[in-house]
Amino acid sequence: MEIGIGLPTTIRGATREQLLEWARRADAAGFSTLGTIDRLVYPNYEPLIALAGAAAVTERIRLATSVLLAPLRTNAALFAKQAASLQALSNGRLVLGVAVGARPDDFEASGVPLEGRGRRLTEMLEEIKRVWADGMSPDVSDNPPTLVVGGTVDAAFRRAAKYADGWIAGGGPPEYFAEGRDKVRAAFTDAGRAEPPRTMSLSYFSLDDDPEAQVRATIGHYYGFLGDYADQIVAGAAKGDEAIRERVRAFDAAECDELILCPASADPEQVDRLAAVVL
Repeated sequence: MEIGIGLPTTIRGATREQLLEWARRADAAGFSTLGTIDRLVYPNYEPLIALAGAAAVTERIRLATSVLLAPLRTNAALFAKQAASLQALSNGRLVLGVAVGARPDDFEASGVPLEGRGRRLTEMLEEIKRVWADGMSPDVSDNPPTLVVGGTVDAAFRRAAKYADGWIAGGGPPEYFAEGRDKVRAAFTDAGRAEPPRTMSLSYFSLDDDPEAQVRATIGHYYGFLGDYADQIVAGAAKGDEAIRERVRAFDAAECDELILCPASADPEQVDRLAAVVL
């Protein structure tokens, strides 16, 4: 199983210097991927722009939106061109992970109805594939971005099988991942896909001096809109060396192809500490 690391773009107050240094260290340490998560109504960095910055200071590491809320980007052709541009400028390192999103305030701020977002994502995937193939963007027809789809409803797995290279779980325990893994494998088989799907997942970690307080202050705040469920996310973060090692072992046993460990802090020292634990 490959081990990626989240870029701390959703940590309030994260600076340019921290994000770029984080990317440099992750590239040098040997992590497989830098991942980003997405919101609109929150003081986070936009994922594609953040990854473009990371691309400029790295050479090897993959760059993943894990995931990006595609239905908020209402111009699918422009969105496809942006992704293709990042693919070309990074020398083929983009993993475009997309899902529908669920926060009403993000959709309200975008002027986009929450209802029907699954159908719109399907239409967007059709358009994205067309733009990448038809030369409306930097030519990525021979090497398009890796495309993965998130979501847990049956339609999400069918979407992954029809349009994408794989599926990504948006957090949760290894047992939750394993259920989705089985469903996406079945969807690929039903769609007549000979190759197996690439399977990925996110998990939160902290190697901060007071990991419980740090996770609550940052990850807990980010998920505060979920009410009591935010406490479960805070409790589920892997805190400390052994908890992280056990999390990695569990996802490896669940046959996850790549686990992206997302931080509770923007301190670049977290990159080196995590590398010492898992690489």
